[in-house]
Amino acid sequence: MSASSVNRRRILSLWLPRLPIDRIKRVLSASSERQDNASNEPSIVVAKENNALVIHGLDEAASRLGLHIGLPLANARAMWPDIRVFDADVVADARTLDDIADWCDRFTPLVALDPPHGLFLDITGCAHLFGGEAALLQVLVRALARQGFAVSAAIAGTSVCARTLTRHASGTIVADGAEAEAIGALPVSMLDADEAITTGLRRAGLKTIGDVASREPHEITARFGARFSTLLRHALGQGDAPINPRKPLPDYIVEKRFAEPIATDTMIAMTLSRLADTLVTSMEKQGKGARRLEASFFRTDGAVRSIMVETGRPVTKSAIIDRLFRERLDALADPLDPGFGFDMVRLSASRTEIVVQEQRDLDSHVHDNDELAALIDRIAARIGGKRVVMHLPQDTHIPERAVLAVSAQHHLAAATQVEWPARTESEPPLRPLRLFERPEPIKVPFATVPDGPPHQFTWRRALHAVVRVEGPERIAMEWWRQDGKALTRDYFRVEDAEGLRFWIFRDGLYEGEVFDDEGKPMSPGWYVHGLFA
Repeated sequence: MSASSVNRRRILSLWLPRLPIDRIKRVLSASSERQDNASNEPSIVVAKENNALVIHGLDEAASRLGLHIGLPLANARAMWPDIRVFDADVVADARTLDDIADWCDRFTPLVALDPPHGLFLDITGCAHLFGGEAALLQVLVRALARQGFAVSAAIAGTSVCARTLTRHASGTIVADGAEAEAIGALPVSMLDADEAITTGLRRAGLKTIGDVASREPHEITARFGARFSTLLRHALGQGDAPINPRKPLPDYIVEKRFAEPIATDTMIAMTLSRLADTLVTSMEKQGKGARRLEASFFRTDGAVRSIMVETGRPVTKSAIIDRLFRERLDALADPLDPGFGFDMVRLSASRTEIVVQEQRDLDSHVHDNDELAALIDRIAARIGGKRVVMHLPQDTHIPERAVLAVSAQHHLAAATQVEWPARTESEPPLRPLRLFERPEPIKVPFATVPDGPPHQFTWRRALHAVVRVEGPERIAMEWWRQDGKALTRDYFRVEDAEGLRFWIFRDGLYEGEVFDDEGKPMSPGWYVHGLFA
C-alpha cells in the first residue's frame, strides 16, 4: 500500500431525513401525554414558503401515502383529511442536530455540520478503535435508531461522495479509490446541484453520474460552470475540499471508555485524576503546559456535558488540574446528571504553551506570583474567569478611561510590571475611591460663574449644601476620538454639610460650548462622577 493511500482521508456522512418529525415524536413520547395509537398515525411537519404552508418533514407512514416534502398542506389534507400536522421549528431542529454532533464527538473530534439534516465525521485513522469502518458505521446507525431517528450513513474518501451515497445507497462503504465506480450508476440529481444544471444534464442525455463523468472535463466546465465541475470531481474522488469541524482540534486529548457506565462522584473524580496524569505526561514530552482544559462526559443516552477551566499560567502538574476541576464541579449551578451513567470521559487541552523555566529557588517574587496565579485560577474555576478582574492604567486623562478592567488570569504578568501614579504625601486623593460607570446628573440651581462651583445641588432627590470646595480641574475631552462632540469638563471636589465628599463636574464651558437649537448660549449640565471615602 502506498503512502498516499495510507494517509487518504475517510469521511463518514450521516443524514437524518426525518429529523423534524422524529424530534417532535421524541418530545411527545417523553411527555406525560399518552400517545397510544396516535403515534402510528401518519404525521407531517409544515412550514411557510412563498406565503403557503408546505410539507417540511414527514414520517414513513405519511410517505407511504404518497405525500412528499414540498407538497402544499391543502393538497395533503385533500388526500388525507385526518393526517396529523405539526408546525416546523427550524431552531429546535438545528439544536437537535448540534446535540447529535456533540454525541458523535465520542467517535472523532472532527465533526462538521452538513445542513440542514446531515453531519460529516472525519474518521481517518480512528475506525480501528471501534472494530473497523463497518463496525463503526453499524454502531453509530443503531445507536441513533434506538434514540428514535431515521438515519442514513455511508463512508467514502471524500465528503461529496459519502454525502451522495447517503441519499441513495445507505450503508455503503467505498474502498479507497473506488468512488467513481460506486456512484457511477446514480442519477445526476443525487449530486445536489442546482435544479437548472440537473435539468440541463438530462436534456443533454446525461442521466447518471457516470454519463457525466464520461465527458471531457472542459466540456462540462464550459457548459455548466467551474463550480459544478469541481463538485463532480470531488464526487468521483478526484480531490476534495476539507470539512469544517464545529470545534477546533485540541492540542492533546486523552479519554477513558467504560464497559459498565459510571455514575458516582467518586468514580468521576478518580477518572479525571487519572486522565490528568496521562495528559500531563503527554505534554511534558514536548515541554508544554495547559492553559485551557475541557472535560467532556458522554452519557449512555446520548447527552454530553462539557466543563471548561482556564489557567493564568501553563499548568504542568496533574494535581493542579485535578483541583481546578474539583472546584469547578463543586460550584456548578446545574450539577452533572449522570442519568444511567457515563460510558466515556474525555479530557482535552485545547490551548497549550511552551513552559518557560524560571529561577525559583532564590527568587521570592516568582514564588509569590505562582501562589497568586494559583489562587486566581481556583477562584475563576469556582465563580467564572470573567468575574475575576484586575485593573491596568491607561495612557489617557479621561477619568472613565484611565483604568481598564481585564481578566486576572490572562494579564497577571502585565499587572505586576505596570506603574501607577504615585500619590503625593499629605495631599488628599485626586480621584475618588468609587468612580461611577456613568456620571449621574445633578440639579444645580445656581453657581458662581463663569468657572465657579455650585453652592448646593440635588442628587438622587436629596439636597446637599456645599461647605468646602477644591478645584476646578479642567479636563478637555479627546477630540480625535469624539469627532468634536465632547465638551470640556470642570471637576470639583466638594464636601457637604454632613461631611460627604463628592466629585462633580460641569459638562461644558459657559457661553462657549453649550447652545440651544437656535444657536443661543445655554447653561451647561452638572454631574456627579464619584464619591470620596
